Amino acid sequence: MDEILNLDLNDMAQTEFDCSCGRHHNFSIHDVAIGSGTINKLPEIAAPFKEGQILMVYDNNTYKAAGKQAHQIMVDAGFNVKELLFDRGDDILIPDESVVGRILQELSGPTPEDTRLIVGVGSGSINDSCKYVSFHCHLPYIIVGTAPSMDGYVSDGAPLMSAGRKISYPAHLAYGVIGDTNIMKDAPQELIAAGFGDVVGKITALADWDLAVKVKGDYRCDTCVTLVQRALDKCFSKSNLLPQRDEEAIKYLIEALTLTGVAMALIRISRPASGAEHMLSHYWEMDYVDRGLNPIHHGTQVGVATPVIARFFEELKDILPEGTAELCPPHEEIEKLLRDGGAPVSPKDIGISRELFHASLLKGYTVRPRYSVMEFAKDNGRLEAIADKITAELYD
Repeated sequence: MDEILNLDLNDMAQTEFDCSCGRHHNFSIHDVAIGSGTINKLPEIAAPFKEGQILMVYDNNTYKAAGKQAHQIMVDAGFNVKELLFDRGDDILIPDESVVGRILQELSGPTPEDTRLIVGVGSGSINDSCKYVSFHCHLPYIIVGTAPSMDGYVSDGAPLMSAGRKISYPAHLAYGVIGDTNIMKDAPQELIAAGFGDVVGKITALADWDLAVKVKGDYRCDTCVTLVQRALDKCFSKSNLLPQRDEEAIKYLIEALTLTGVAMALIRISRPASGAEHMLSHYWEMDYVDRGLNPIHHGTQVGVATPVIARFFEELKDILPEGTAELCPPHEEIEKLLRDGGAPVSPKDIGISRELFHASLLKGYTVRPRYSVMEFAKDNGRLEAIADKITAELYD
């Protein structure tokens, strides 16, 4: 029981076990390869699909980071590779209808059946778009990660922009996940900081989950909580070395992001990784996209939202269920963690306006139907007062 807690990350693929939470879990990803030089395992992982066409997807940045190398490795191994490159110049690739539609268009061979596998080379936007398309076309996909910037490499949800809203669509797990530390440690520093911000967000996500269990009777798997907490502790032990691109610190960051994804995959919900801090991030992102602006990196937003949500737990500690407030450290401690890891600390640091920030505190809980500390504040008639107080403390 709970065997997964005794396994190394790369040995977790194709694991199934009876859990102490009462459910039978399985982690159906066929291969996980995290470590130095693992991009060279791509042909081996993709071998069952060699007789058909492979669609390889990247953008202009991820092509330089790993796409060119991945393509050459596959061609040298005798694969028939069709390339799709999104060239957005200096703009961020937004996973919206145009991106998803383009991938669908490029799947045809001469016949759609000719494509046997999608290989995405990138991080959030590429991963989510390929995951969504492959799910609906009943195709496997492999993701070659290029940055330790988010936790979705091994999750089965696909957050996409649709008609200006951020919606998490059901999808499926990747067939294989490759995270080559030699590649990912050279990612832009802002993406490393974004990944760290996403990891820090798990602090309040776990506290939010506890709140939902105690107030709403939600299901929780303590094995997954342990899996995530161990990964956080390991990552935080070296996070002050992230600004120096220390290889061990980067590896621990990748492992934390990936293990959080494993936890999500085991229970098929994102509760181990996502709470009210993600709701604020999604609210800000939708506002930016609606105004035609490049959104700030997801993990960066999650990071600065985390001490904000910690303030909610502090303000509500007098009425929170027993034990919940203690799960969330003081906001000052979280801010120091972000600062030491080279990540932004305040929404002001990343350009979130006072008006947008205040609105997000009042309406952020509406972004997705998931109980959080913000909705708890609303249910107890204290949301507006807390929003006013936090906004004044951060902006006035």
